[in-house]
Amino acid sequence: MEIMLIHSVYGLRPAVHAAADRLRAAGHQVHVPDLYDGQTADTVEEGREIKDRIGWDELVKRAVSAAAPHSDRGLVYAGFSLGAAFAQTLAMADEKARGLLLLHGTFDVEESASLDGLPVQLHVADPDPFEPDDWLNTWYLQMGQAGADVEVHRYRGAGHLYTDPDLPDYDEDAAERTWATALGFLDSL
Repeated sequence: MEIMLIHSVYGLRPAVHAAADRLRAAGHQVHVPDLYDGQTADTVEEGREIKDRIGWDELVKRAVSAAAPHSDRGLVYAGFSLGAAFAQTLAMADEKARGLLLLHGTFDVEESASLDGLPVQLHVADPDPFEPDDWLNTWYLQMGQAGADVEVHRYRGAGHLYTDPDLPDYDEDAAERTWATALGFLDSL
């Protein structure tokens, strides 16, 4: 499977490369764009400053540009937190998308979205301050109405970015369960 894996608000940190290596070891081809052009953050606030300085529209352009050389072959879009928002945006606009793997985040679903059975798997902390229950319920219903085939996996007590071992949110058990489930999902596509 060919995967576009997009980093979180922290930028392209070692945990993203480690995740890509884990996916490659399972036989997948993984593309890891750097939407921040080498900038990384140590805190959420620093990451948001970088994101805001570059701007949402420019970041979307960079994500689209990174996916363009590969999208004709049918990508699985994947992302961490903010990167999940970009992954979802790209998948919703790509008729050839093979799947969507969201780690720690979701994004708005356009009313006109048509996802025709697109396999979607979401892994999120429970509770998650950035993905509250009301939001997730609405997102789930909207994705279903758009035709996506959605699975949601919640991890009680884990922090928001619980798969990143370099952050305080890290939860080894939840991270390992996430990767085992995600790899099964990717193998099913």
